Amino acid sequence: MSISNSNFNSSRFVFTGFPGLEVHYPWLCIPFSSIYALVFLGNCMVLHVIRTESSLHQPMFYFLAMLALTDLCMGFSTVPTVLGILLRFIQEVSLDSCIAQSYFIHGLSFMESSVLLAMAFDRYLTICNPLRYSSILTNDKIMKIGVAILCRSSLLTPPVIILLKFLNYCHPHILSHSFCLHQDLIRIACSDIRFNSNYALTLVISNLLLDAVLILISYIMILHTVLAIASWEERLKSLQTCESHIWAVLVFYIPIIGLTMVHRFGKHLSPLVHVLMGNTYILFPPMMNPIIYSIKTQQIQRRVQRLLCLKTV
Repeated sequence: MSISNSNFNSSRFVFTGFPGLEVHYPWLCIPFSSIYALVFLGNCMVLHVIRTESSLHQPMFYFLAMLALTDLCMGFSTVPTVLGILLRFIQEVSLDSCIAQSYFIHGLSFMESSVLLAMAFDRYLTICNPLRYSSILTNDKIMKIGVAILCRSSLLTPPVIILLKFLNYCHPHILSHSFCLHQDLIRIACSDIRFNSNYALTLVISNLLLDAVLILISYIMILHTVLAIASWEERLKSLQTCESHIWAVLVFYIPIIGLTMVHRFGKHLSPLVHVLMGNTYILFPPMMNPIIYSIKTQQIQRRVQRLLCLKTV
């Protein structure tokens, strides 16, 4: 039995891919390649516009640049395996590579949540305390917030991820997604996973759930301030400054809630549903955020239009 367990630990992990759609893999490459292209081009365009347009050198757009950079990294964290599976270059992965990918996926998810919280703080100051906005959100403070977000996301995740290296994997090494996730690895482990489960739950509560609650509180305070404004036009104008961020928050949290519900209550569903929900959770926010901010933010919209016009001339 010990020999069998040792062999399992030394073997590689097999990706499920997209069960039932194997014959359609060449065609699936088209939409997935298009999505990755949108993620890359959209977020690079946002970063380029913010860097080159001096009028956008403001706290709100610095946070947007952090969001675009996070989304860019999130896309690159999964593109090698997903496209590799569809092109049949990749069918399995080593434990070390799987752990590394899991670290980046979960760490970047926490980072995106943190950036959205920072952006909510920016919107709160803009509407509820505009006179002190420039004195509170200085360039130095923004840099410190960025460093804090990076440390929070990168230093809290390693304990639970590194422990994956020392678990005993005696169940069949079949991953239920087209990339590596922490919950997928502990599902096939035969070791005591209580620390992994409890620590992961603590991370979710102290990061994603806490951030969501704080974002909600910030918008309750924003709404309270806006309702105190006498003019309906001024109320609408104030709320419109938050529109892009609200959409970004929904685009991030709705897929997470959906994936959680599928894992918790969708045991009877087809494995393909789990795979598609996992890909939606990873790819939907990085693809949609540049579109949202390009459509809803006039400064970026005008700059993008000028950029595209110059390219076509």
